[in-house]
Amino acid sequence: MRVAFLVAPEGAEQIELTDPWDAVKDAGGTPVLLSTRGDTVQAFNHLDKADTFPVDQLVPQAAPGDFDGLVLPGGVANPDLLRTDEQAVAFVRGFFDSGLPVAAICHAPWTLVEADVVRGRTLTSYPSLRTDIRNAGGTWVDEQVKVCDGGNNKLITSRKPDDLEAFDKAFLAEFGVGS
Repeated sequence: MRVAFLVAPEGAEQIELTDPWDAVKDAGGTPVLLSTRGDTVQAFNHLDKADTFPVDQLVPQAAPGDFDGLVLPGGVANPDLLRTDEQAVAFVRGFFDSGLPVAAICHAPWTLVEADVVRGRTLTSYPSLRTDIRNAGGTWVDEQVKVCDGGNNKLITSRKPDDLEAFDKAFLAEFGVGS
């Protein structure tokens, strides 16, 4: 089971990348780090630089069909940068068009808003995205994790790092990792 982790060259919240990454590995899956450019990505602990991670593949060289699911880590800058990259947005939209599951945490739903895939769906996020999600036609709820069956695929969302245990459990179940 191959799971894509899409992050911008900088700005991903480190724990929202590493915790789900380790969960995929621990369940016997293969996580793959994708980015829009560069050989490494710079993660952050809130607003402070944290570790760097090697990029496995660039977005233009990847296709949604190469993976069994997509994880979008948060961090404020990460999804803000991704939503301005046409190839990244098209890559995310491709998962929805292909009926593949997508998991997004914290600020990551900003990229979903840009991809125009939240309309008619119920999701959660960091609370400051509530208005953006509603304006994009989605329904925002304040829940630890939300699994939405809208459309032809599953969307798993979560609010913040404190919710990572529930987020990991939910997206692993929906992705079929470890089964």
